[in-house]
Amino acid sequence: MNINRLTKKKLKLFMTLFGNLLIAVIISIIVYFILALFFENTLSELVARLNYDLYSWIVYNRDVVVYIYIGIVLAVIIYRFISKYVDGMNEVYKSLDLILKEDNETIKLPSEVNEFSDKLNDIKYDYILSKKKAKEAEDKKNDLIMYMAHDLKTPLTSIIGYLTLLTDEKEIPRNLQEKYMKIALDKALRVEELTNEFFDITRYNLSSMPINKQNINLSYLLQQLVDECFPMLEEKHLKCDLEAEEKVMYLGDGDKLARAFGNLLKNAISYSFENTTIYIKLEENDNEIFISFKNEGEKIPKYKLDKIFEKFYRGDDSRTSVTGGAGLGLAITKEIVELHDGTITVKNDDEFIEFDIILKK
Repeated sequence: MNINRLTKKKLKLFMTLFGNLLIAVIISIIVYFILALFFENTLSELVARLNYDLYSWIVYNRDVVVYIYIGIVLAVIIYRFISKYVDGMNEVYKSLDLILKEDNETIKLPSEVNEFSDKLNDIKYDYILSKKKAKEAEDKKNDLIMYMAHDLKTPLTSIIGYLTLLTDEKEIPRNLQEKYMKIALDKALRVEELTNEFFDITRYNLSSMPINKQNINLSYLLQQLVDECFPMLEEKHLKCDLEAEEKVMYLGDGDKLARAFGNLLKNAISYSFENTTIYIKLEENDNEIFISFKNEGEKIPKYKLDKIFEKFYRGDDSRTSVTGGAGLGLAITKEIVELHDGTITVKNDDEFIEFDIILKK
């Protein structure tokens, strides 16, 4: 509750109390004069019979009696007024326990303190939402640990197996030795890649990525990425079609954008059907630059598409250590694009999966 609302609340309470007191005084005076006019003789006789001294004191101190009478009335009104708000505050205090209940029941308070209801309900729903998000994050981290443990164990098992074989078997032919060492090296490089992903996760959680902007040619940058990924494309019998003008200049962080575009291209390679083409398109106009990555692959369900940019999320639960990552690539890509004041979206029809990036110039 801000200062203005608090001031208004105080003013409202004061006006309510003042109004109640004023009405009580007026009614008390009216009642007093009615009693004095119509029942004075009867009341006088009754008091005189009970206690003549009291009767005499009342006769000689009429004004004092009126003041006492009005004072009692005012005291009763003030007491009832304060009691009502104290009871209301007690209800507010009791309702604090309801905040910790993870249910959809709305907190309701008496009319005197009704303005606290909305605030308490907001706190309750924020608490429920934060606990839900915390649980989801914890589940994702547990899944990540499970995935990474499996992904690390698989290549390490192969490395140990082949190195043990090379150590124990002295008569292995030279060509087989080279083959086994090549496999062990490839698996070791995969372990290094997964370890680097752990470092990426740490950096991603503990700090935001700084950007160093300079003029870069996006056309050249994308062509370099396509050339670097040529062995991966060949392995899956894929082609990559880059449609771009010869020179599209942009003020941005080349290393970070290369990483973002590289993540999208590697993602497309991992999830493309064999013997298909990945399409990369780069366009610019006066105000913005448009980049799209489009590939043919299995249709992604809507509920997975909505979470695809969340960190630690891996859309395909069956991914193995050959293609599996930490589920951080697309989340980092989104952060890099947004650090450049851009946007990234994904769409998926029955034929193509498409990631679209818009960078403001």
